[in-house]
Amino acid sequence: MELYIVRHGTTDWNAQKKFQGAQDIELNENGRKLAAELGVRLDAAKIDFDCIYSSPLIRAYETACLIRGHKTYPIIRNQLLTEISFGKLEGLPYDDWINTDLPRKYFFTAPASYVPPEGGETFDSVCERTKRFVQTVIEPAQKTKPDSRIMIVAHGALLAGMMCYLDGRGIENFWGNGLKGNCEETVYTFDGNKWTKTAEDEVHDNPYTN
Repeated sequence: MELYIVRHGTTDWNAQKKFQGAQDIELNENGRKLAAELGVRLDAAKIDFDCIYSSPLIRAYETACLIRGHKTYPIIRNQLLTEISFGKLEGLPYDDWINTDLPRKYFFTAPASYVPPEGGETFDSVCERTKRFVQTVIEPAQKTKPDSRIMIVAHGALLAGMMCYLDGRGIENFWGNGLKGNCEETVYTFDGNKWTKTAEDEVHDNPYTN
C-alpha cells in the first residue's frame, strides 16, 4: 500500500497567521491554484488513487476535489480528520497567541508543554484519533488490496499527529521535521506490519514563527 499525505491549500487566515482550528475557512485563490497544480503534477506522473480521505472542513475537501480534477475515484470525508480545535481562541493571530505566560505559547516550540485554551483539544487527543483513523480505516484496506494507493487531505496539526503514529515518535517531537507546507506531499508505504516514509517535500521554515 502507498499513502500520500497532503495539507490543504492556503486560506486568507493562513496568510494572516491566524489559528484556524475547526473553523470552516475556505481556500483563497492561491490555495486553489496550489491544489490544482498538485493535481496536474500527479496526473502528469500517472499517479492515480483508489480514493481520497478528506477532512470534512471545506478547505481540505475543496483541495481534494481540485487534486482529483476530472477523475472519478471517491472523496470520502471523515470527522476524525478534522483539524485540532483551539476552543474559544480560534481566529487568534499568532503574535497574540504567543504573547502570554499561558502554556498555549508552546504550541510550536515545546509541544510536550502545550496546554490548549479553554475548549481546545490536546495533542494527545489528536494523536489518539489519527491513530484510530489509520488503524481502522487505512490499514484494513491493505489487507483487501495490498497494492492500493490512498491520499489523505487534512490539516497541519492533524497530519503531524498522524505522522507521530506512522513515524513512531512521541508528543515531545510532535512536529517532526516541521509544519507541512500547503499542498505538499509526504509518502509512506505499508507492508501490513510497518509504515515506511519513502518521500517528503522539502521542509520549509514555519511561516507562523517567522
